[in-house]
Amino acid sequence: MIAAEIAVEQAHVDRVYDRLNEAARSARQVASEGRALYQSDRHSYVREEDGTGLYERDVFAFQAAKRLATLDAEHEGLVFGRLDRKNSETHYIGRIGVRDDDYEPLVIDWRAPAAEPFYRATPTSPMDIVRRRVLRSRGQRVIGIEDDLLDSRSGDQALVVVGEGALMAALTRARGPQMRDIVATIQAEQDEAIRAPYQGVTVITGGPGTGKTVVALHRAAYLLYSNRRRFESGGVLVVGPSRVFMNYIERVLPSLGEESVTLRPIGAVADDVVRISGERADSAEVATIKGRLSMVGILKRLAAEPPAGAPDLLAITIKGEPLILRAEELARIRADVMSRYRVNQGRAAAEAALINALWQRKPAEVDLERDQFDDLVADLATFRMFCNAWWPYLSAEDALARLGDRETVARVARGLSDHDQQLLSDSIRAGGEPTVADGALLDELIDRIGPLPESESEPNIFLDDAGDEVREVVTTADRLATQREVDPFAEPYQTYAHILLDEAQDITPMQWRMLRRRGQHASWTIVGDPAQSSWPDPEETQRALQQVIGNAPHREFRMSTNYRSPSEVFDLAAKIAVHAYPDADLPKAVRSTGFDPELRVADDDLAGSAVRAVRDLLTVVEGTVGVICPPSLLAMINSAVEGAPDEQDLRRVIIVTALQAKGLEYDGVLVVSPDEIVAQSPGGLRVLYVALTRPTQRLITLDRGPDASWRAALGALS
Repeated sequence: MIAAEIAVEQAHVDRVYDRLNEAARSARQVASEGRALYQSDRHSYVREEDGTGLYERDVFAFQAAKRLATLDAEHEGLVFGRLDRKNSETHYIGRIGVRDDDYEPLVIDWRAPAAEPFYRATPTSPMDIVRRRVLRSRGQRVIGIEDDLLDSRSGDQALVVVGEGALMAALTRARGPQMRDIVATIQAEQDEAIRAPYQGVTVITGGPGTGKTVVALHRAAYLLYSNRRRFESGGVLVVGPSRVFMNYIERVLPSLGEESVTLRPIGAVADDVVRISGERADSAEVATIKGRLSMVGILKRLAAEPPAGAPDLLAITIKGEPLILRAEELARIRADVMSRYRVNQGRAAAEAALINALWQRKPAEVDLERDQFDDLVADLATFRMFCNAWWPYLSAEDALARLGDRETVARVARGLSDHDQQLLSDSIRAGGEPTVADGALLDELIDRIGPLPESESEPNIFLDDAGDEVREVVTTADRLATQREVDPFAEPYQTYAHILLDEAQDITPMQWRMLRRRGQHASWTIVGDPAQSSWPDPEETQRALQQVIGNAPHREFRMSTNYRSPSEVFDLAAKIAVHAYPDADLPKAVRSTGFDPELRVADDDLAGSAVRAVRDLLTVVEGTVGVICPPSLLAMINSAVEGAPDEQDLRRVIIVTALQAKGLEYDGVLVVSPDEIVAQSPGGLRVLYVALTRPTQRLITLDRGPDASWRAALGALS
């Protein structure tokens, strides 16, 4: 069914690209003719009557070249949407408008009024749209589709609905007044959240399977379309828990034909100021240490520390007279400059303060004017070498690496226990790519030390070219004032007009600080579920959140119906949620498959048992199978599955940790060793609850033994 639908869309996309190529050839021909125009015997002059000949030629050529540039620029992913209307008309939405030979639209420009329902229609207000379809392409090839059924009453009952909208369509088409009431409730909740005003903070809560992520993404599209000027200029940042999740978002979020939206996993939010992918995970214990607000003070003290091996004595000789600054005076100067500047922006101020302190100690025998003295000191090789060692430019990565030294950690992290100090130091010293938690630490350090200067090149000390003939003498004081010019108060961060944050319950206090820097003047859409939180101290997180949203207008919407998870699966998962979080506000599951979860026990070969369970799932579901396992088993399970025969069928298998599975769903799910998932996550049972709620059809759990601890929460089901 899906393949047939993709083939239909591919045929239309092929037609569009054929027409686009024709238009490009025509534009090139017109541009060429424009250049040749007025170069013939007849048109080689400027019209005497109005002098417009050359002007007309230039306009003609310019317009053709502009059209050609547009066609070339928008060639990739040109068609991204389809609208099926009540009157049976079909419209395709894309980056630019394309018409056929009869001037009928093959693609409607996303900015045109006719495209408005693609961004603004909801089931409560469908705007005469029956089905909205998002097309995913790679180059000119359609690789996937996602549908929303917006008005089932007006549409053909045989209308195919694929992907995200299929579950809702199944509920909508179900018989009976009770199910119709449930669907109406879901649609009303979603519509209200999507259309809420952009100002302030909009919080969307709901348990697994309630569609809160998709609601938030449609809200982003709605806001971008409805307030285009504000959000195109200011930009929108969409943040999710992992790279895998962001790939899912790219599939569901309707394209806008513009570069208005930035998608980043939480571990790579700081990528605008420091190179980081943020995919590697720390152990649960280390991630908790790095995520606490206590790291703010630790990093502040770390940034203020002199570099390792920094000299504690400055001694120079001016006209035979020694001038000395000792450790106490150097410490005072450092503290004074640090109180006014970030480390990297304070280098020039530090040099000036050192020279000033030396001037105060200048004996009368040194007969120099102040500007002469300043230039003489600044040009001394001894002074320059001292400054390079005493106040070097510092990268955030190098600063963080200092925590790999146990003695440094003991000085700057006095509030941590010896055990936590050791864990922190060992984590940094181990090296490798920065972890997800390191992203917020590096961002905090950038805030403390500032970015590195763009260029380390030194200008000529004495001469500066001011023209071909004139040379201007430049004093050392001038050089110190202008070298590596950086505004000491400038913010290095990319800021946004709106931030959409999904899985917000897992954001650590340090990560909230990182997000706040990018949304100081932003409106927010915050999506989450406290019952799924992997953070062990929700109160600390709440305090950090309050620092972000402050007194901004605040509205909250709760999605109350789980329409994705089968009730058989969710009933089991709910027992875990209540055991871990007694106050959990759980949604009501309204779908039933008739298949209870299977609680299996592995034989001596855990990996082999996992492969057999995967094969069993592949035989009973048509779509994807997710294997969710603890981090310690990820490599082993990956190897076992990849090494199994029948590779083609196994391409439907996706292997992730419980944290990587957040926000995702699979047709069938195997949860490997739930006890180890609990032990290796800071959220414990709450993270297991997340894993158990990922399937839309079938669930199997696999334990090492029949007495697994997590089963105690299941009561009779154990």
